[in-house]
Amino acid sequence: MGQATRTTKLLLHLGKRDQGGANADKQAALTATVEILNRARAFYIDFFLAYADKLAERVHYYSEEHLEMRERTISANELLTWAEACTVETEAHPHPSSGWSFSERFPDLPFIYRRSVIKDAIGKARSYLSHRAQWEKSGKKKGKPGLPGNSDHPTLYQGTYSLQMESAEVKQRFVRLKVYDGKAWRWVNYPVVCSRYFEQRLHDETWEQQSPILVLRAQSAELHVPQSKKITAKKVKDSKLDADLVTVAIDLNVRNLAVITVRQHGIIIETVFVTDHGLDQLRYRHLRRIAKKQWLSGKPVKGEHSNQQLWRHIDHMNEDAAHKVARIIANVCARYPGCVLLFERLRKIRVGRASTSRRMNRKRANQLRGKINQYAREKAFAACGTVTVEVNPHGTSQYCSRCGQLGERFSFQHGKRIRVKWGKLFWCPHCHYEVNADWNASVNVQHSFFSEFHWQPRFKRSG
Repeated sequence: MGQATRTTKLLLHLGKRDQGGANADKQAALTATVEILNRARAFYIDFFLAYADKLAERVHYYSEEHLEMRERTISANELLTWAEACTVETEAHPHPSSGWSFSERFPDLPFIYRRSVIKDAIGKARSYLSHRAQWEKSGKKKGKPGLPGNSDHPTLYQGTYSLQMESAEVKQRFVRLKVYDGKAWRWVNYPVVCSRYFEQRLHDETWEQQSPILVLRAQSAELHVPQSKKITAKKVKDSKLDADLVTVAIDLNVRNLAVITVRQHGIIIETVFVTDHGLDQLRYRHLRRIAKKQWLSGKPVKGEHSNQQLWRHIDHMNEDAAHKVARIIANVCARYPGCVLLFERLRKIRVGRASTSRRMNRKRANQLRGKINQYAREKAFAACGTVTVEVNPHGTSQYCSRCGQLGERFSFQHGKRIRVKWGKLFWCPHCHYEVNADWNASVNVQHSFFSEFHWQPRFKRSG
């Protein structure tokens, strides 16, 4: 049993008013709302840090499962109730703690927004105290955690927003938000850019909708709606006992973004090559242009970012490619229910000596591998409950997938066979097996999962 999560984005239309967008007053109200919530969050962060012992308090409770009294850390809901009793003036608690009267500083703040910032402050304060305790325990002099910041995206609990759908013919969509206009809190309608894709995901009954988050950017505003779904999946050790188990192995590379091999009963039954369609060369040309601009401009100015549009374009290209490749992998897994998805456990990929543009391109390519790994496991798990396993990457590219002996990679240049590290083909001198190098690595990922070939690790050279 597990839980899959996803986020559905809804874009607020903040264009010109005569083009159907929100006017300047509505845009200013969003900014004012975020600012006052940040100040309220800062108030409660200071409050919880002043009472840090309360965050680690242990409470006794009766366990229905074990039928006995047990001890646990105080929960976030109990901390919220205690914080409101100490800071908010009510009939039950007419006198808040000295110097911590939230009602005086924020007299008209809705209680739903207040509880939202309290929950945020609890998480930030606990995270800071945990990191500081680990730093003190390590004995290091550098790297002391800084105090938590107050800025965060507001969480819109029920009662602070409502999504209004008009007739499909008019195609008018509005989200009703409770915002602060600088004087008072009021309800305001904001036009949104709603698509059939958003409506399909929002009305999917298999996904449980949670409280949305308001994300303000420099030129746009969005509502991020988190959704969750419970997934039932078998454990890997139980799946290995199944004689009909299907495994899907992925080898990630630069030109071939993913080589997918499907194995059952010891036989490869399907192979899918996913190429980059020129992404590597296009990204390199953009990065070479950036490197040339940086060289011409000289020493960068502290606090200023250059080539923002080009960097944004490169990031968007990587994100788009990662999602497309992950969707292809998830579709392959969907054809084999109960399969296991295999990746290499790649953590540190060093970039060799090269020009600035080539080193930046390799770093972006390595980041793309990590994104494909992350998105593929999320999509496959959400679609069909596929469990992902990361195997030992040792020997997957250097050894033969047929006999397990050490081979060599080569490529053809000017009609001649040249042995190179980055060769596209693989040849085994023992069994004379010749095959695509990436496909050979993908099959070796299957062998590594079943521990069929036990390659000896290379020892570190002395000196």
